[in-house]
Amino acid sequence: MTLGVSFFSYFFAALESFTPPSTIALWVLAIAALIDYVIGDPWGWPHPVRVMGWAIARYQQFVFRYLKSATGQRLAGVFLGLGLVVGSGWVGWAIAVAATWIHAGLGIAVQSILLASCFAGRSLRSAAEDVMQPLSSGDLAQARTRLSFYVGRDTENLSEQEVLRAVLETVTENATDGVMAPLFYALLGAALPGVGVVPLAIAYKAASTLDSMVGYKEAPYTHLGWFSARMEDLLTWLPCRLVVLTLALLSGKPGYVWRICRRDAIADASPNSGWSECAYAAILGVQVGGTNWYRSVAKHKPLLGEPIHAITPERIYQALQLTRISFLLWLGLGLFGLTLWSEMVFSTGQLP
Repeated sequence: MTLGVSFFSYFFAALESFTPPSTIALWVLAIAALIDYVIGDPWGWPHPVRVMGWAIARYQQFVFRYLKSATGQRLAGVFLGLGLVVGSGWVGWAIAVAATWIHAGLGIAVQSILLASCFAGRSLRSAAEDVMQPLSSGDLAQARTRLSFYVGRDTENLSEQEVLRAVLETVTENATDGVMAPLFYALLGAALPGVGVVPLAIAYKAASTLDSMVGYKEAPYTHLGWFSARMEDLLTWLPCRLVVLTLALLSGKPGYVWRICRRDAIADASPNSGWSECAYAAILGVQVGGTNWYRSVAKHKPLLGEPIHAITPERIYQALQLTRISFLLWLGLGLFGLTLWSEMVFSTGQLP
């Protein structure tokens, strides 16, 4: 038995020496991006966000039942935000380490699946196509119904242009927190010794899920969700600005895009979504924002961009393509950097 344990210990140590973390990260990033592009998030499959959502729902039930004071709910909100984000990151790290300890190939497979679950590129495209398909055949009622699955606004009385605006706003807002920010944190984790690509991306996904479930100013989440909303704003701030910069450079008119964002995005209540939406609007030559209705209550959002063109399905597909190109650009730069890092590791014989 001792001999067998010694053999496997030596085997795994030898395998690790030929598979440094930088090389594993390179494979995981590439495979995860491919999984999201080809498969996405099939409906009904197990997903980390479902587990997070279950935990948040149970926790908020407990808080609303037993904590009635504003102070108690605010403290509970801090515990919820820090607990879920740190806990999700730690669980992601533990799973990645355990799978890699068993076998490097298993580690790559498990981490690729976990990281792919953090990317929403395919899901965004599928959602947009799901709404635009009935529009193409003139079925506005069906388009409204399908749109209601993806947005919080009232959709029953929306015109075709308002449906298209809602789709474009959803695609461009979620391009940052659903696609680019998770990649940013995956690359950041890959650059940090001992972290890896999964933990920070999973942690950010937890912050994003918290914001979407409890990060509201309205009751009953006013006190419970304040910390989650601010934390998500803080974690998204830098990736969002990098997305705007990337889009501006890709457009070939960075000065114009930045000027429009500086003029319009600052009027948005969110420190991030307005910038993301405005950058796309400036590039596409369309205008988003305006009056939306939520449970029969009007909410006015600032107008972003110039109405040079009408919002059409073609403009929405252009926005999706811009997101894909930005994602591939960041991914390519990240893989290039990790490749150089891996070559340096092999040449020096030292792990990062």
